[in-house]
Amino acid sequence: MGSSFLLPKYFKLIFSLDNFNIFATMIKVVIIGQGNVASHLMDVFSKNSSIDVFQLNSRSLETIPSCDIIIIAVSDDAIATVSSQLKNNQSLVVHTSGSVALDALTNKRKGVFYPLQSFTKGTSVDFSTIPICIESTAEDLMLLENLAKAINSKSYVITSEQRKKIHLAAVFVNNFTNYMYQIGHDICIENTIPFEILHPLIIETAGKIKEISPKSAQTGPAKRNDEQTIKNHLEQLNSLQQEIYQLLTTSIQET
Repeated sequence: MGSSFLLPKYFKLIFSLDNFNIFATMIKVVIIGQGNVASHLMDVFSKNSSIDVFQLNSRSLETIPSCDIIIIAVSDDAIATVSSQLKNNQSLVVHTSGSVALDALTNKRKGVFYPLQSFTKGTSVDFSTIPICIESTAEDLMLLENLAKAINSKSYVITSEQRKKIHLAAVFVNNFTNYMYQIGHDICIENTIPFEILHPLIIETAGKIKEISPKSAQTGPAKRNDEQTIKNHLEQLNSLQQEIYQLLTTSIQET
């Protein structure tokens, strides 16, 4: 003999004396956009049996099927425009931006579903390792939490102001750091050195800050104030690289 409990429409909980099962009805999702984020979300959602997903480009909004969540995964500058075209839609409308506030959406039900990761088309990612920053009303937060759980991601309730700061920090640790990799790569290639020789150093540095603070992990000629080494480095660089090297060296020393 079993008993059942009533939960929101997208959940059904069933108990049995012999076993315990949770059956989640399909979460219906529409993704608007065809960029990197949209492509990766489409890929992970389409592989999940608990998510029914449909993808549109931003010019085909008159044919949106009935759904639980509409995800606007377009450029930051286009989010408000797409949102305004959905003002009469009753679904939960969310964007995926790290730097755009929740208020940029003009929909009655609105939210944010921001995967904190750098996405590149053609490069696979493991969503179980990607934190999802979510924001919405209390009523719709559960729906976003369940969508994140469905793809094995951990969700964090983050305000628009906090998300702006996370995005700023992410630019430093990801975008700017990657540009440093590019400079290192160029130096290696110009001197017939395989860039892979630096891979262990990159991995060690990235792993180290899981255990200690970046400030404690800082090494190198700038921290040691090795003036002759710094001078020798500058002489090997072009004018733009010299400017970057000197700025970073001065900043490390002042810190």
